[in-house]
Amino acid sequence: MQKAKVTVHPDYRIGEIDRRLFGAFLEPIGGWVYGGIWNPKHPLADDYGFRKDILEMTRELGIPAVRMPGGNFTSGWEWKDSIGPREERKKHLDLAWRQYETNEIGHDEYLEWARRVNTDPLYTLNMGTGSIEDALHCVEYTNHEGGTYWSDLRRKNGYEKPHKVKTWCLGNEMDGPWQIHSWEKDPKGYGIKVHETSKIIKWIDPSSETVVAGSSTPNNRTYPDWDLKVLNECYDSVDYLSLHYYHSAPEGDMGAYLNASSVFEDFINTEIAACDLMQAHFRSPKKMMISFDEYGCNFSPQKQTAIGRCGAIDRSAYPEFSSHISRPFRFNDPDAAEPSAPGEFLEALALSSILMTLVRHADRVKIGCMTGGLFVIGSDEEHVWKRAGYYLFEQFIRHAKGIALRPAVESPVYSVKGFNLNDFNQTPAYDNVPFIECCASLDEENGKAAVFLINRNWEEDMEIELDISGFTDFQVEGHTVLHAENPHACNTCEDQKAVMPEEAADDRQENGKIYMKAPKLSLHVIYLTK
Repeated sequence: MQKAKVTVHPDYRIGEIDRRLFGAFLEPIGGWVYGGIWNPKHPLADDYGFRKDILEMTRELGIPAVRMPGGNFTSGWEWKDSIGPREERKKHLDLAWRQYETNEIGHDEYLEWARRVNTDPLYTLNMGTGSIEDALHCVEYTNHEGGTYWSDLRRKNGYEKPHKVKTWCLGNEMDGPWQIHSWEKDPKGYGIKVHETSKIIKWIDPSSETVVAGSSTPNNRTYPDWDLKVLNECYDSVDYLSLHYYHSAPEGDMGAYLNASSVFEDFINTEIAACDLMQAHFRSPKKMMISFDEYGCNFSPQKQTAIGRCGAIDRSAYPEFSSHISRPFRFNDPDAAEPSAPGEFLEALALSSILMTLVRHADRVKIGCMTGGLFVIGSDEEHVWKRAGYYLFEQFIRHAKGIALRPAVESPVYSVKGFNLNDFNQTPAYDNVPFIECCASLDEENGKAAVFLINRNWEEDMEIELDISGFTDFQVEGHTVLHAENPHACNTCEDQKAVMPEEAADDRQENGKIYMKAPKLSLHVIYLTK
């Protein structure tokens, strides 16, 4: 059996872990909202039409922040048409997802849902078709106490107290040609618009923070020059740079799929370097932080690719310019919503790896929103259940607190070939990828520590020596293992315990070290307490 060694010490500190690092994402795509969190005809609907069973399980999970209401959707959304009496709201075409937006769930309902599940809303403003004045009115309506037209309109609409949104995302993926009113070819214009909008938001509410949209993927032909041109216009007025990335791997290539963290690592390091370059350029004392507020991992089929991008839109890479636009607009009936993907254990393991990457950059990455974070909760018309991803997400939310620690890992390695799935999903080769991946945290205030560890070897179990001898005043409280013999196992309504965390039974402790067996494709969380 192969062997690895991991050392974690309380003095190897990275930075403070912001609770919002373990956030989620919400956008009215298909049945995510209409038929997902909201169905007024459901027997368990509350006074707003929210499904109480989903709401209560979301609150139980304890997601600290949710980015809403999108997404591509927000670049064409008229928020003013979504407030007031439902029967007076305007129905629109949602060009982003080719659907009818009825606005039955609108600005106030999104924020009310966030309040009921006890999460901080990360509100996305329309920087596509929306104007600076629209943003001004939205923030005034949302956060000002009263005495103005917009704040008094909120009170008239039934919300006496301000919603107190702290974090405002200024647009979504504005570098992408798929975006409504894309700023792909005018980063300077977008940067100026963001600068002026951010100023206004902070004049209305000085406690607010703002997030500028950076590159939506490292595969964009404009990356990272676009980010530098945007930051050149708004560096002093914004607080976070937003990043998005969806890692695609060739179908069946386990090594490439489980190597998502290497690609995320390179993306984050490049963007940190871009931010620091602008800090030096302006000789500014401010260090820009990162909001990684959309991410995921999937397998994709091989498609025809071109050599280089050459500034052209490739139809196979951007389906919204080809087959996408031939689809008719659809109405999302809450009573006929299609269930979302079941959520395999393998996906949960890959997402754990990405979360570890964010934790290892906790000094600069302060916000993270897992795109499928709310859908770790499975549901049908009558039931809710915890998918495999629920348990991984719960572990990080519960135990990754305080200061992030930098582990030292000595592990067998593997190599990943570079691949070109299409002109939008290109990944270089990686050598010396460790099978064992790790992150750790120290919660000094509560006398807690946690070590998160993955064996991403898809063929072999591994023996691990975990050295925690530096934690002299701590005791091992527990060791939880999330593992499934079948990596494609899913928790379903019929079988809700196909993937469940279990307590490790065969650990051996000696001289401040834990000797443990890590089954192939397994997530481990070791808890320490004073």
